[in-house]
Amino acid sequence: MSTDLCEELMKRSAGGSYAQLLGIKPVEVEKGRASVRMKVEPELLNIFGRSHGGAIFSLIDEAFQLASNSHGNWAVALNVSITYVAAAQSGSILQATATENHLTRKTSSYLCEVREVDGDKLIATAQALSYRTGKEIEIS
Repeated sequence: MSTDLCEELMKRSAGGSYAQLLGIKPVEVEKGRASVRMKVEPELLNIFGRSHGGAIFSLIDEAFQLASNSHGNWAVALNVSITYVAAAQSGSILQATATENHLTRKTSSYLCEVREVDGDKLIATAQALSYRTGKEIEIS
């Protein structure tokens, strides 16, 4: 992956309105791998005062989106299967990492993990599959 593409994906992630709404920030993007972080703010808690599953899923989806598009052509999600392992407390900083484990001309699959940055506690895992459209990502 070119440095330009990496920078473009990081810029798009940082400027994305949904990511900004949830406080998701890109950490790294490289070919077939990406990491993002999010602080569990009070607005992201469920009715029991723990991290909302939707917020955790969104964090995984952002890392998956960056990793699956890191080859330079548009990739879109076909399926994401998530397993919630533990709940994160308010104030925790979470990091999601998506790592490619298989790539074909039309699909790619990723293993994803969400961990607390302090203490490395596992919060969730996911398997994600993308469809590779073949349409090149334009770099601005």
